[in-house]
Amino acid sequence: MIYAAIVLLPLAGALIAGLFGRVIGDRPSEIITTSFLFLAAALAWIVFFQVALGHETHTITLFRWITSGELDTSWALKVDTLTAVMLVVVTTVSSLVHLYSIGYMHEDDSRTRFFAYLSLFTFAMLTLVTSDNLVQMFFGWEGVGLASYLLIGFWYKKPAANAAAIKAFVVNRVGDFGFALGIFGLFYVFRTVNFEAIFAAAPGAAGKTFLFAGYNVDILTTLSLLLFMGAMGKSAQFLLHTWLPDAMEGPTPVSALIHAATMVTAGVFMVARLSPIFEFAPDALKFVTMIGAVTAFFAATVALVQNDIKRVVAYSTCSQLGYMFVACGIGAYGAGIFHLFTHAFFKALLFLGSGSVIHAMHHEQDMRAMGGLRKKIPWTFAAMVIGTLAITGVGIPHVTGFAGFYSKDAIIEAAYAANTPNNYAFWLLVIGALMTAFYSWRLIFMTFYGETRADHHTYEHAHESPATMMVPLAVLSIGATFAGVVFISYFVGSNEQAFWGSAIFRGEHNHILHNMEEVPGWVGLSSFVAMLIGFVIAWVYYIAAPWLPAATARAFRPLYLFLLNKWYFDELYDFIFVRPAFAIGRFLWKGGDGAVIDGAIDGTAAGVGRVTARVVRLQTGYLYHYAFAMLVGVAAILTWLTYNGLFGGALK
Repeated sequence: MIYAAIVLLPLAGALIAGLFGRVIGDRPSEIITTSFLFLAAALAWIVFFQVALGHETHTITLFRWITSGELDTSWALKVDTLTAVMLVVVTTVSSLVHLYSIGYMHEDDSRTRFFAYLSLFTFAMLTLVTSDNLVQMFFGWEGVGLASYLLIGFWYKKPAANAAAIKAFVVNRVGDFGFALGIFGLFYVFRTVNFEAIFAAAPGAAGKTFLFAGYNVDILTTLSLLLFMGAMGKSAQFLLHTWLPDAMEGPTPVSALIHAATMVTAGVFMVARLSPIFEFAPDALKFVTMIGAVTAFFAATVALVQNDIKRVVAYSTCSQLGYMFVACGIGAYGAGIFHLFTHAFFKALLFLGSGSVIHAMHHEQDMRAMGGLRKKIPWTFAAMVIGTLAITGVGIPHVTGFAGFYSKDAIIEAAYAANTPNNYAFWLLVIGALMTAFYSWRLIFMTFYGETRADHHTYEHAHESPATMMVPLAVLSIGATFAGVVFISYFVGSNEQAFWGSAIFRGEHNHILHNMEEVPGWVGLSSFVAMLIGFVIAWVYYIAAPWLPAATARAFRPLYLFLLNKWYFDELYDFIFVRPAFAIGRFLWKGGDGAVIDGAIDGTAAGVGRVTARVVRLQTGYLYHYAFAMLVGVAAILTWLTYNGLFGGALK
C-alpha cells in the first residue's frame, strides 16, 4: 500500500545502510537511502493531492500490536489532511537533506552510519505523524528523540558533541515525563488510547474534576498541560529550550532536518492532532498561547547578538515555533500548521545555505570571520537571500509575497483577533517580527557584504558547493518563494474548513476564523512595517555605519552580555539543577558507596580475610605440628572443664 510504503521506505534504507553498509560500501548506502527517500517524497505528494485536496480520510490497520487487559491497540496509519501535510513536509525536506549530505559529508569516514541515522530519524517522524493511537505516537515520539541523540552526537570524539547530545536527551526526558503522564491519564479516564474513541468521549469529560491536594482540578486541563509539557521539550519552548542551540554540534544537515521537518515540529503537530482535547481545556490553551508568545520574543532577542551563523538560525527556529504555538493556543490551528509548512522550506534553506557557507569557509562558523562572500559563492548568496526574504515576511500587502509573508502574517492577525489580555500575544509577535528582520539581515550583511574578515588563505580558496548541495538549495528556494501564495487559500482562507475537514477540531466557542476577518486594516500592515524597520536598522548598523554595533555593545554592555549569554539560562539551570545533582551524587558516592558499602560491608570482608590469612600461615604441612596443635587443644579443653568443676564429682 502507498501509505505503508511512505513510512517503511526510510526504515528499509536505515536497515540496509546500518546493517550492510560496511559490506556494500559508502556510495551504495548513500544512493539507496537517498533514492528511498525521494520515492517516499513522490508518494507523499500523491497522497497530499488525493487526501488533502480531495478531502479524504483513511485508517489502515497493519497488524494487531498490544493487547493487555483493557489496553488493546493495533499498529494503524491514520491518514487525513493533517497527516498528508506532515508527510509532504517530512519526506520532502528529508530527501533533500539526504541529497545535500552526499556532498557535505563526502570526506567523513562514517557516512554509512550517518545515512542510516538520517533515515531512521525520518522513519520515526513518519511513524509519529501517521499514528492512530497514543502508544504508537509515543513510539515515534521517543524514536525521534533517540535519532536526534545519535545525530547530535554523531562526531562522538568531540566532547562538545557528546555534551550536546546528552543535554538534548536529558531536557527532552523532562518534557517526555509530562507527556507520558498525560498518556497514562488519558487511558485512565477514557480506558482507551485510540484517537477516535478518545475524541468521541472528550466532550463528556469537559468540566469534570478530580480531587488533588484538597482542590478540585479540571481533568482535561490537567491532561492537556501534561501533554503540552512534552511539546515544550520536543519543540524547545521557553524553559525547556536550552538543548536546541547546542544541537548545532551535530553536522549541518542534521540541524536542517531537526529544525525544519522532524523533531521540533512534533510538538506543534501533537497539539493540532489532539485539538479535540485541547479545545475543551481553555485554560491550557491560554498557557500554550503565553508560552508561545514568550518563546517567540525571548529567542528573537537572543538571536540579535549571536555570532555563530548556525546559532542565529537555531534561535530563529525557536522563535518561529513560538508563533506556531500561539496560533494553536488561540484556536487557529490551520494558521499554525501553515506556518509549519512554509517554515520547513525556508528554514531548511537557511540551514543548508549556512552549511554551504561553512563548507566554503573550511568549517568556519563565526560570522565575524566572514564578509564579502557574495562574489565568491553567488548561488549560495542568492539562496540565503531568498530564505531571508521568506522568513522576514517580505511582500506587498494584498498583492503577493514570499512564503513567510502569508503564514506569519496570518498568525499575527489571528493573535490580534484572539484579544488576549492587553493584546500581549499580538504585540510580542510584532516585536518578534521586527527582531527577526534585524537578525536575519544582520546575518546576510555580516556574511556576504563588506570587506572580508577571513584570513587571506581561507578567503582566496572559498568556492561554491558541489551540485549535490546546490540542487536542494534551488528546490527549497522555489518552496520558500511560492509555498505561501499557492496554498494560502487552503490552509488559511475561504477553503480552510473544507481543506482540514475533521483533521482539526474547533469547539463551539472557537470563533477565530470569523474574528480574523474583522481585524482593522492596520493590523495586517503591522508586521510589514515591523519587517521594514528591522531591515533598515540592520542596514544602518552593518552597511551604512559598521562602527555602530561595537559602540552599542559598549553603551549597553549589561544588556548585551545578558542577551549574548542567552538570558543566563544555562548558568541558572547549572546552579539550580546540575550542581545539586552532582553534590547529591558525590554524597551518595563518598558517603553511601564509599563509607557504608566499602567501609562496612567490604571492611568486614577484609577483616575476615586478614584473620583467615593468619590462619593460613599456620598450615605448615608437618604432621607433628598438627599433632602438637591437637594436644594443646585437648589440654585447653580439659583445663576449662576442670576450672568450671564439671569433673568435680569424679575427682573426689
